[in-house]
Amino acid sequence: MKKRLSLFVWVIVLVPALAFGQGVIKGTVTDAATGEALPGANVVVQGQPYGSASDLSGEYMIEGVPVGTYTITASVIGYEKASQTVAVASGITVTVNFQLAQEAIMGSALEVLASRATRETPVAYTDVSKQEMAMRLGSRDIPLVINTAPSVYATQQGGGAGDARINVRGFNQRNVAIMINGVPVNDMENGWVYWSNWDGVGDATSSIQLQRGLSAVNLATPSIGGTMNILTDPAAHKMGGVLKQEIGSWGFMKTTANFNTGLLSDRFALSGTVVRKTGDGFYKGTWTDAWAYYLGASYALNSSNRFELYAVGAPQRHGQNLYMQNIARYSQEYAEEVFEQSALDSGALAAFSEAGRDFNQNVGDVSSSYSGQQFFNMYGERTVDRYSSDFINERENYYHKPQVNLNWYLNLTEAMRLSTVAYFSGGSGGGTGTLGSVVTNYGPPAYGQRDWNAEIAQNSSNIDSAYSTTLNKSGGILRNSVNSQWTIGAISKLNYDISENLKTVVGVDWRTAEIYHYREVRDLLGGDYFVDTSNDFDTTPDSQMKKLGDKVAYNFTNNVDWFGVFAQGEYKTGPLTAFGMYGWSQIQYKYTNHFWDASNDGISGNENDDGELYMESPKISAGQIKGGASFEVMSGLRLFANLGFVNKVPIFDNVIDDYNGAINDDPKPEKFTSYEGGLDYRVGNITAKANYYSTIWKDQSVSRSKVAEDGTDGLVSLEGVNSHHSGFEAELGFQPMQMFRLDGSMSIGNWIYTDDVQAIWRPDLNTDPTLRDTLQLFIKDLKVGDAPQTQFALAASVYPISGMSAQLVMKYYDNFYAQYEPFDRDDNADRAQSWKIPAYTLFDFHGSYMLPINVGGIRFEAFAHIFNLMDSFYVQDAVDNSQYNAFTGDGKNHAADDAEVFLGAPRSFNAGLTLHF
Repeated sequence: MKKRLSLFVWVIVLVPALAFGQGVIKGTVTDAATGEALPGANVVVQGQPYGSASDLSGEYMIEGVPVGTYTITASVIGYEKASQTVAVASGITVTVNFQLAQEAIMGSALEVLASRATRETPVAYTDVSKQEMAMRLGSRDIPLVINTAPSVYATQQGGGAGDARINVRGFNQRNVAIMINGVPVNDMENGWVYWSNWDGVGDATSSIQLQRGLSAVNLATPSIGGTMNILTDPAAHKMGGVLKQEIGSWGFMKTTANFNTGLLSDRFALSGTVVRKTGDGFYKGTWTDAWAYYLGASYALNSSNRFELYAVGAPQRHGQNLYMQNIARYSQEYAEEVFEQSALDSGALAAFSEAGRDFNQNVGDVSSSYSGQQFFNMYGERTVDRYSSDFINERENYYHKPQVNLNWYLNLTEAMRLSTVAYFSGGSGGGTGTLGSVVTNYGPPAYGQRDWNAEIAQNSSNIDSAYSTTLNKSGGILRNSVNSQWTIGAISKLNYDISENLKTVVGVDWRTAEIYHYREVRDLLGGDYFVDTSNDFDTTPDSQMKKLGDKVAYNFTNNVDWFGVFAQGEYKTGPLTAFGMYGWSQIQYKYTNHFWDASNDGISGNENDDGELYMESPKISAGQIKGGASFEVMSGLRLFANLGFVNKVPIFDNVIDDYNGAINDDPKPEKFTSYEGGLDYRVGNITAKANYYSTIWKDQSVSRSKVAEDGTDGLVSLEGVNSHHSGFEAELGFQPMQMFRLDGSMSIGNWIYTDDVQAIWRPDLNTDPTLRDTLQLFIKDLKVGDAPQTQFALAASVYPISGMSAQLVMKYYDNFYAQYEPFDRDDNADRAQSWKIPAYTLFDFHGSYMLPINVGGIRFEAFAHIFNLMDSFYVQDAVDNSQYNAFTGDGKNHAADDAEVFLGAPRSFNAGLTLHF
């Protein structure tokens, strides 16, 4: 009896002791300078397998910590690690708050170069932290991580790796400035951004900030839709690194390795990342074979001089799906839902037999017995086996475009600082296609795919005695369209603090680029040579017989020279912050055609010393002025407004048509007027932003080649096309408890063309540049296409246990009009809107868990993403009245049966494990 009683007493005593022999550590992690939350900070109990990551409000909680005295550390990328000693008592919750300072070696200089906005800056902006990148991107193209921001629409288009595009406030990415570490990366000729060139940047990104509208960027670079600032990881990490392995749908595999030396000798730090990525892609033939690398280095020469080096590149090859299809080609069932009854009654479904959701016209089967070699130049000229023995891609992209920045930060005085970046970007690569006549199958199941086997058989026995009695002539081949280029530039900013309240910055922005365009023979498809007569200097049969790697079709060099200056002032006093900026830029384009003998072709223009056609555009100047102010009307509530007037120089293609040698001798700058106003409210567990914007775009510069009835080429220049982009945007964050947070955004736009226009047609620029003709276009009140004008997004995040987070994201898109060309609207009776794409809703799921395991300082994090969780069937991109895939084909039936589309990808996943050390 006494033994039983003793046992009972011990149970009564020990069980509570064991239950309460643990404590809880919780608190917040914030920026010491701004007081803003730092999500994703790692908070660790040193020497113990306990830790947590701060949530989106900067809060963390570590449960189950045994009684004792410990050192607690908090760290986040770009900030100095902080430590505190704390005693944990049984059953007690201890609060430990951390305020982290930015690492001195990184500082804010890079953010100065990148013109990053803060809450006081009177512009609408959205930040994406490194933690949010890891949470939502899932190794997709970078623009897709910011798809939940108001008025932002990004898609993967045809599904090829790196083929994404982004649209902001109804402006495509030609009018969105994309910057990496403060350096613009939009193409110098046409303003486009090829995301495959920056495939590795997502793994080395510290943060992204999208400033919508005119933005606070103080470069003279026009950013009408907005400016996306991408900052890469600084080189000032503590020693350590990351090893991450990912897998995903359709054979996706990716390995990422990162290492940071930490600060060496109090002066030098180095950070590097290497990425390897492969996959098959959803659409047949959209494989990817890619590498990426990133290097960041920092050296503090002394207290006044610091140097930083950044290098990033992504050598890659990937199969493409560039040709949109009629909806019925992808799915008869979905077509039956969206086609008009009149089209169904007329046999639209039968006209486009179903090939399946994964159909890709740009790839075709080939016999594995064909062993012909392919030629391309990316790392250097080389002849290789094709990617697959079973198929040939008509469309493949291959490129390597490294960018190297050398930054110099010089503190001249306490009030004066000079920040300079010199950069180089050079690339080699291109895209593939066909040249000549290639056999094509139009019946099922090919539907326009190339019949490679038939073409190879035809080319393998085709003697043309005019050229050779022993070699076979290829009637059709695969060609490379090569874009070999280099750009060098420098941006220098002098910051001078006139007083504590008034700060100024002046600077210069200089760039020059040379782009070499030509086509070359990639694959002779069974033949021995291909005949090309496009080179005026090749006049003999022998010189016109082209082998692998020989130049064909065209061969020209474009040069772009850019110079800009800017000045900005910022004034702060009490609750008021105001800024004003002026910028001026000048650009000149030069064109040399190495295949055209100017004297023989009778083309007006200059000849160079080799007799080749040479042209120079006039120097085109443009200026911009913008400013704004924000005012804190009460604690937590700040109002802002901005206004700007921008002239934008036309892109190369709107000044010189480098395919037919035509030049616009009087190019007009495009004109933008923009204003917006809004509020920023942050009190307690609620954050809210709202704003209204209005942007008027006048004299849109759009030019197209046009062939007259007599066969002559010319340029149609749209001068006078005006549109008005306006709308309301809002963002909301609400976290009622540590375990749950809700974020939402909305944007309701109204983007329309405001006037009918009389376009100017220069029908014969080659021989008589004074000729003018007109073309009347009827576009008044037509909606601008290419992006949904109504968008909603909602993200619910939960943190059920320490180190675990899960997020469900909903995105809704409506009022989405198919893309179209104003050139097509030349009939006053045709004033109907372009086809309105059906509204659609998408759900994505993201989850991560920092496992409670610490092995020799190595921590493990598991993560998973499910995109298009409900497997929705939807149209994500569309062109109205397709030239190639319309059923009616009269150009005036703005309906689903005459559109061509890219569908969104079906449900897919990405998952993996990250080792932090």
